[in-house]
Amino acid sequence: MRLAMIGTGYVGLVTGACFADLGHEIICIDNDDAKLARLAAGEIPIYEPGLEELVKKNVAAGRLTFANWAGADIGDCDAVFIAVGTPPSVTDGSADLSAVYAVAAELAPRLKGYTVIVNKSTVPVGTGEEVEAIIARGNKEADFDVASNPEFLREGSAIDDFMKPDRVVVGTEAARAETVMRAIYRPLGLSETPIVMTGRTTSELIKYAANAFLATKVTFINEIADICEVTGANVQDVSRGIGLDTRIGQKFLQAGAGFGGSCFPKDSLALVDTARKVGRPTQIVEAVIAANTERKRRMAQKIIQACGGSVEGQTLAVLGLTFKPNTDDMRDAPSLDIIPLLQQAGASIRAYDPEGMEQAARLLADITWGDDPYTVMEGASALLIFTEWNAFRLLDMQRVKSLLTRPLIVDLRNIYTLPEMVEAGMVYYSVGRPAVA
Repeated sequence: MRLAMIGTGYVGLVTGACFADLGHEIICIDNDDAKLARLAAGEIPIYEPGLEELVKKNVAAGRLTFANWAGADIGDCDAVFIAVGTPPSVTDGSADLSAVYAVAAELAPRLKGYTVIVNKSTVPVGTGEEVEAIIARGNKEADFDVASNPEFLREGSAIDDFMKPDRVVVGTEAARAETVMRAIYRPLGLSETPIVMTGRTTSELIKYAANAFLATKVTFINEIADICEVTGANVQDVSRGIGLDTRIGQKFLQAGAGFGGSCFPKDSLALVDTARKVGRPTQIVEAVIAANTERKRRMAQKIIQACGGSVEGQTLAVLGLTFKPNTDDMRDAPSLDIIPLLQQAGASIRAYDPEGMEQAARLLADITWGDDPYTVMEGASALLIFTEWNAFRLLDMQRVKSLLTRPLIVDLRNIYTLPEMVEAGMVYYSVGRPAVA
């Protein structure tokens, strides 16, 4: 089938490349000509394992092309996917849908035969109806339907998530649109991927409900971790003990510094905004947002206390800046809150991240950047681990001790075991576990 993907950001690029790999003919459209030229040359503007190879493979095969609006012909496309950003409003947290609506207006006069317009962007309830109205006003002769098809891609494992999804959700009341969407995803059906066909409004709500629920799980286990630290319990054992209950499940029960990234923060805010607008405020999600914001402040205080109650004049070595490993995404990363608080308390920061330093340098000031994990440690009074990159899991502890002025590690991701730290002779603070002193 011939498909158009509007937007070459994280969702649009990954989805377009994966659809092309399934055998569809994909044109990715963007208004950034410099970015399009880089993509056509096989240069990927984001870090996602396997994506560069997938793009190059399908560009070479002729199944994946890139164009701006002037050079794009979408008239013969079976479906057009809208995959542009919906960032939170700075005033009330609601989703900014201006880019989605601008795409709808741009699409309208270009439609020819029957086309399914698919909202791939994460959008609140009612967006599909407005997109439908915009296109109808812009082209009274257009033959189209608007469907919802939310994405569930995890950064760092997005290609695998697309090719082997837990489910595909499609929202439409139109039989013709359902037929087209089933045909698009038919290759995944060969592996018996569940396809959830539902109404458009329901589909729009599913994405927000899923992310808010996962954010709630993360926040819940973080609060349990705080109780563990006071009582002497081990949060990892608690997580395993409750996660083996099939009603709960083990995923997203890893205690840490709080959730971040492109989805959980903004989608939780957008759901709160939707709930308020319809007169059904969601107290649980509001509490999750507040608790997550407070958690980042508390992690800074945890570090300060581990450093003796003050970091004034101290140099701290930070490993990991991105909100999770295997991505260069800095959106709402805990490091963006914790590092400035440590700097305000008088600390100097040296930092290293395998992929995120270019992005981090635009968002954090007065940081000394390292070339590898060890260069940031020399002469530092403590080592802080913010992101669980594999590159940090097997550090040479004797070398670490020789570089630090004192053998102190504060691990906000629990990537080391307590016996390992005892054996290494480290002073070790983690999350929800007893300290090693």
